[in-house]
Amino acid sequence: MDSSWQARRSGAEPARPGDRRNPWQRDRARILHSAAFRRLQSKTQIMNVGENDFYRTRLTHSLEAAQIGSSLINHLKRGANETIAALLPDENLMEALCLAHDIGHPPFGHGGETALNYKMLSSGGFEGNGQTFRIVGKLEAYHQEHGMDLCRRTLLGLLKYPVLMPSLPSPESRYPRSLAPWKPAKAIFESESDLLAWVLEPLSESDKGQFQQVDTMNKAPWQQSKFKSFDASMMELADDIAYGVHDLEDAVVTGTLNELQWHADMDAHLATLSKPLRELVESLSQQLFSNKHHLRKNAIGALVNVFVTAVQTHEVLPEAESHLIRYNTWLPDEERTLLNALKAVVFKHVIHQPAIQQLRYRSQNMLMQLFDAFHAEPTRLLPKNTQTRWQEAFDRGGQAAADRVLCDYISGMTDDYAERMYHRLFA
Repeated sequence: MDSSWQARRSGAEPARPGDRRNPWQRDRARILHSAAFRRLQSKTQIMNVGENDFYRTRLTHSLEAAQIGSSLINHLKRGANETIAALLPDENLMEALCLAHDIGHPPFGHGGETALNYKMLSSGGFEGNGQTFRIVGKLEAYHQEHGMDLCRRTLLGLLKYPVLMPSLPSPESRYPRSLAPWKPAKAIFESESDLLAWVLEPLSESDKGQFQQVDTMNKAPWQQSKFKSFDASMMELADDIAYGVHDLEDAVVTGTLNELQWHADMDAHLATLSKPLRELVESLSQQLFSNKHHLRKNAIGALVNVFVTAVQTHEVLPEAESHLIRYNTWLPDEERTLLNALKAVVFKHVIHQPAIQQLRYRSQNMLMQLFDAFHAEPTRLLPKNTQTRWQEAFDRGGQAAADRVLCDYISGMTDDYAERMYHRLFA
């Protein structure tokens, strides 16, 4: 692997006597000890924090994704050809990517993300992965200018959407009738264009052109990038598996999903699977709804194993010179169908339930009102250090740059802190 992928933007490693860690171990440690990572303990995964003491938060979800990411590497090592064996990331690198993949998410999950995006339409938009890239590359206080100052390959692996934000439509009103049509574009903010250019610098112009292709749409999310790097594809699979299986466990344990609902939604999907996989999942579903906890845990672990051991590698850009973008990992069609069905069950019986949607509606309006208040009187209401950053950004880049700082502040809040701030200002 070209040594340029281990480079940091600052150009140097910290001089610490006796430190024998490799670059990926350092990156993992920087993420693990960051304030942005700690805040995940009080950010919504699916059900609101504080509603129950069992289910996952963004923090526990990220830890589980990291474990699955390591398992994917161990699986792919077996039988890998020389090219793939050389390409596989260090386990510390994969864990770093999985631990960091959600640190840009705002309070209240994807509902909060859409609310902030609506408020930022005139100032470059908002998107969780774009905010993750901004945090690790500029905001966290490990380096005066470069955030966590992570290695170039780590930053590439965090880029789920390696393209810049498109031009966005103007907001229709201060508060739209529905936020549903305003889901964020999947992209990196213009404010990080210099960092994106630095990350992609080792790629040839031809590779950059292929890698940064997009599909454009005439409705939200407006565009979708077509490709991601090898490491990012593996991180996204770990995220998908953790979401599809472990959030299913939350739904079962809390009684949000019962056995009758499971069969009503899943039987038709299971009928499309090959006989061995169908029979395995049918057997595991009996354990999943057993009142014996150890059987349920066995079913959850076995489902994770189904997906991890099915993952394969393939070429997505055969003409690319760099193997980091030439290859991706993927789930075969049958396992992908099953995982998508699990995610759909969680969406229908958890996320889309009126009680959850009512909380989402409430939290979205809280964030939009917080944004309005801080936007109207930033030098009166923002904390002193954020006021300083806001003023510097305004002097340097005008209102759009200042709004980005304001969005940094709100998106960095935990659910609990955002709720307290709202009550302080409005209750």
